[in-house]
Amino acid sequence: MLARACRPGAALGAASAGSRYYTFTYSPSGEFFYMSVVQEITQLEHRRFDAQIAKDTAALADILADDLIYTHSNGHQDSKASYLASVASGQSRYDHVDIEALTVRPYADARTAVVNGQVRINLGPGADGQPNFIRIKYAVVYVQLPEGWRMVLWHAQKQASAE
Repeated sequence: MLARACRPGAALGAASAGSRYYTFTYSPSGEFFYMSVVQEITQLEHRRFDAQIAKDTAALADILADDLIYTHSNGHQDSKASYLASVASGQSRYDHVDIEALTVRPYADARTAVVNGQVRINLGPGADGQPNFIRIKYAVVYVQLPEGWRMVLWHAQKQASAE
């Protein structure tokens, strides 16, 4: 029996099984199960993009580390507080995000995960009223803290064409 209390979906610990890493987790129904770190981080990336689209700053605040460094594809850099403010105000706008590629690599006994991905983002209508798209490649670093996985770094690079 585990002595540490845990909210549903939060990580309890990590262990290796051969070359794969697993997190001990409770499901929302209270059942105990194993989820690979790759699966867990992949789901977290989807939840993060969904929260950005919904402007759900409470969900984002739970995913982002307090010492987050968020570098946009235009080179602008935000802290956690300034990024959450930009999402809430609509300055950072995401109408739809298509994840085109996503690779998760666990390191440091599954306590750190590096994500490389490519997304196509609908930023909403441009000045001409037409949809405004951007395609970016990005790198993310997540660390496993006592309260769960937190994103500490986002770095994006704009690609030549979003078509």
